[in-house]
Amino acid sequence: MSKKKPTIHEISKALGISSATVSRALNNSDARISNETRKKVKKMAEKMGYQPNIVAASLRKGHSNIVGIIVPFADRFFFSSIIRGVEEELKKHGYHVIICQSYEKLENEKDDINTLLSAQVAGILISPSRETTEIDHLIDVIEKGKSLIMFDRTIGEIPASSVSIDDYQGAYDMVTHLIRSGRKRIALFTGIQNVSVFKDRQRGYMSALEDHGVEINEDLILTVRGFKETGAEAVEKLMALNDPPDAIFSLSDFSALGAMKWLLEHGYRVPEDVFVAGFGNDPVTELLTPSMSSVDQKSLQMGVAVGKLFIEEMKNKSSEPKKIMLHPEIIIRNSSKILIETK
Repeated sequence: MSKKKPTIHEISKALGISSATVSRALNNSDARISNETRKKVKKMAEKMGYQPNIVAASLRKGHSNIVGIIVPFADRFFFSSIIRGVEEELKKHGYHVIICQSYEKLENEKDDINTLLSAQVAGILISPSRETTEIDHLIDVIEKGKSLIMFDRTIGEIPASSVSIDDYQGAYDMVTHLIRSGRKRIALFTGIQNVSVFKDRQRGYMSALEDHGVEINEDLILTVRGFKETGAEAVEKLMALNDPPDAIFSLSDFSALGAMKWLLEHGYRVPEDVFVAGFGNDPVTELLTPSMSSVDQKSLQMGVAVGKLFIEEMKNKSSEPKKIMLHPEIIIRNSSKILIETK
C-alpha cells in the first residue's frame, strides 16, 4: 500500500503552530509571516514529503496557476516551438502549462476545453483545429471569465486576443520571388479555406500573380492536406498536364517535401526544371538536397508574444482584445535559387 501523504495539519502539529500559519507560509500569501517561520515551515514540509493538492486549491479559489495550451499536433516543429516560447515566458511569472492536442478534430478540441475548464485553468491558449467552424465552446471560455488567446489560426467572430503572422504577406513575398526568378506557371498547394492561415496565404498568392501580370490558372491550384504523401499525389497530377508548372508553392512544408521527393525520384531536376517552395521553415527544409525555400513563421517569437499577452491580460482583466501580427521572412534556398534573378 502507498504511504499516506502528510497534511498541513501534521506539519502544524510538528512545529507547534497553527494550520493557518502553515498554509500562509507555504503559499507566501501573508506578509505578516516572518521569513524565519516561512523557512521552518518549508523545511518541515520538504522533510515530511508534503505536496500541495493543486486541483483542490484551484477549485477553492476558482482559478489556478495552470494555463491550457491546445494545438493540432504537439510533435510539429512549428507548434512545439510556440509551446516552448509560451512556457518559457509563463514560468517567469509562476505559471505552468498543460498541453492538449486536437489532432485537427473539433470534438477533441471541445473535450480538451471542457477538461481544462474543469481543472480551473487560468486561461486557454489555442490554435483552432481545421474542423472548427462552430465557436460556442470557445465563446464559453470567455463567458466563464477565463483568458482566451488564439495563435497562428484565428477566428474573427470571437472577441479574444490573438497572435499571428502576416500570412498574406509571407505568401505574396515568396510568389514574387518565384516570378522574379522567371517562373510563369506557379502551382499552389492550398488548404481548407475555413482555416484563416490558408485563406490568407492563398490571397497572397493570387495578389502576387495579379500584381506581376501573371495569369491565374485554376488548374494549377490544388487543395492538399499537409502531408508528404498528399504532396506527392498532387505533383503527380500536375506534371501529367500538357503544360505542367515550372514552380510549386505549397502552403505547408510537408506537402512541398512530398512534391520535391516525387520530382527527384521521377527524373525531374530541382530547381532547373521545377522550383519548389514551402511555408513554415521546418528545420528539415535546410537539411535536404537541394535545401528547400520556405516562409519562416517566427514560431518561437510567436510563443513568447502569446505568453506576454496572457500575462498582460491577467494583470488587466478589463483590457480590450489585442491583435498582434508578426512579420514573416522568406528564406531562399537552393530549391528556388538561380544565379541572377530577372528584374
